[in-house]
Amino acid sequence: MPDNEVKQKEIEFQQEALQHSDAVYRMALRMTKNKSDAEDLVQETFLKAYRFWNSFEKGSNCRAWLFKILTNLFITSYHRKTKEKQQFTYDDVESHYLYNQLEDGGNKQQLGDPEQLLFNQLLDDDVKKAIEELPEDFRIVVVLSFLEGFSYQEIADIVGIQLGTVKSRLHRGRKLLQKNLWQYAVKRGIVREKK
Repeated sequence: MPDNEVKQKEIEFQQEALQHSDAVYRMALRMTKNKSDAEDLVQETFLKAYRFWNSFEKGSNCRAWLFKILTNLFITSYHRKTKEKQQFTYDDVESHYLYNQLEDGGNKQQLGDPEQLLFNQLLDDDVKKAIEELPEDFRIVVVLSFLEGFSYQEIADIVGIQLGTVKSRLHRGRKLLQKNLWQYAVKRGIVREKK
C-alpha cells in the first residue's frame, strides 16, 4: 500500500474509530469485569478494526461496528478462558417482580412509577453491581441497550443473535435486574420487605 494511502487510512481511522474508545472500554470492562483484561480486549479490538478498516462501510455506524468486533473477540477469546456458566433458569425471573413487591410492601401511597421511584433512590454503585451480577448473555444485551443506547436490531447485529432473542434477553435481563435491585433497596431500608 502506498504511503499516501496508509496516511489516509490512519487519518480516517483516528477520526472515525478512535472517538469511540471510551465507549468501547466501558463495554469491555462490563464484559470482563477486570480493568487489565478490559484494556487488553480494547487493544485487540482496535488492532483488529485497524487491520480490517478497508472492510468498514463508510457512512455506517462505526460505533456499532467496533462493538461487534469487541463482542466477537470477547466471545471467542476471553469468554472461553474464564467460562464458568452460571446456573440459571428462566423460572427464576418472576414477571413484574418489582411492581408486585412495591405494591405489596405498603408503598402504594407514593405517587409515580414504582420502578422509577426505586431506581431514583438507589445508588449508582448498587445499579452497577446489579448489572455485573446478571448472567453474561443478559448483561451484554442490557448494557448495549440501556447504557450504550443501541437499537434492538443493532444489538442483534453486534451480538450475532436473532432480533427476537434480543427482545427476550432484554425482557428477562430487566426482570433479573429489578429483582436484584429490590434486594439492594430492602438492605438499604429504602423499601420494606413484605412479611
